[in-house]
Amino acid sequence: MDSYIISDELHQTAAEHSHDEEGNKMFGFIVFLLSESVIFLSFFAGYIVYKTTTPNWLPSGVSGLEIKEPTINTVILVASSFVIYLAERALQRHDLVKFRLFLLTTMAMGTYFLLGQAIEWNSLAFGFTSGVFGGTFYLLTGFHGLHVLTGILLQLIIFVRSFIPGNYDSSHFGVNATSLFWHFVDIIWIILFILIYIWQ
Repeated sequence: MDSYIISDELHQTAAEHSHDEEGNKMFGFIVFLLSESVIFLSFFAGYIVYKTTTPNWLPSGVSGLEIKEPTINTVILVASSFVIYLAERALQRHDLVKFRLFLLTTMAMGTYFLLGQAIEWNSLAFGFTSGVFGGTFYLLTGFHGLHVLTGILLQLIIFVRSFIPGNYDSSHFGVNATSLFWHFVDIIWIILFILIYIWQ
């Protein structure tokens, strides 16, 4: 009888330790996202200051940015946040088939966004050295694009790991962290879209 009690206590202690460890990991990841937020906020502040103080803001011969395609890309990227949320919910129900399907859909939507951005860059009439606007435009969109690419690679990793038997039976930290990162990337893009495309 005593051996069973000791075994249960050890099992409970191990479970509590695992829960605390996962909580610490998530706290550390949130701190990382906050540090990333500070970097983006400094870029946003610089963009606003330059825009409001530079007389000839747009490069010579440029009257504004095309907004139709970036709007479509924005809708797709923002919608992908909902899709990765569905992937999380599917994993909580241990439905790996739907988890993988939603994850693949999210990766496809993120890839579409990056391709759309690459096409836009290729069609623009200005470059990185085209004044302050050109430099800040490519810096902001490029830095964000790097984060989108990182998010896609993280999703690819957790997708591959889902084929390891029992890998996600108890801990979902990697999935939760990746999903949180993706939501962060989407929120940053909404701010960028307003600053760059709406406020012209």
